[in-house]
Amino acid sequence: MLKVALTGGIATGKSYVRQRLAARSVPTVDADTLARRVVEPGTAGLSAITVRFGRGVLGSNGQLDRKALSAIVFGNAAARADLEAIVHPAVYTAIDAWFAGQAQAGTPFAVADIPLVYETGRAGDFDAVIVAACHPERQRERLIARDGLTAPEAAERLAAQWPIERKVDLADFVVRTDGTFADTDAQVDAALNWLRARAAHGR
Repeated sequence: MLKVALTGGIATGKSYVRQRLAARSVPTVDADTLARRVVEPGTAGLSAITVRFGRGVLGSNGQLDRKALSAIVFGNAAARADLEAIVHPAVYTAIDAWFAGQAQAGTPFAVADIPLVYETGRAGDFDAVIVAACHPERQRERLIARDGLTAPEAAERLAAQWPIERKVDLADFVVRTDGTFADTDAQVDAALNWLRARAAHGR
């Protein structure tokens, strides 16, 4: 079975690409969803975060207050690294377990949506990496519009990831999302045909 990572940058259309693959019956898993699960109340992940960052990152219901935590880690490389050291290993363990289940089911290929697969040095764990990309200025505009951020806030979040063109240079397949949804859908279909061909040849 081919283990495929789908990545990109914040607001480059990665989630849309994953949704279109899923709509075409490709098994997919979302690392962001897993990241939320591994810090739910009662988990070792949330306990470790509370020890490192204090109870001020918890809401009144005991859930992680993501806004409070983001205020600490964005713009603070050391704090962000500490958070990633807690969350990322747990997320990759969950992804590995999911791929194992897909392999047992006889799936020819499956796709994990992992925003920071390059930044975490884990791209080599996968047989192929697909990157969803758009022009950096378009990315910035989408981020501001989507999340209601100021320009400095958007710049801070973009700086926490690799530049999208660096990821494009390393990708095995690129889906450009600058155009219409139809344009993107056509590229998703091309990516799917490419994956089918690779799976058929066992590589």
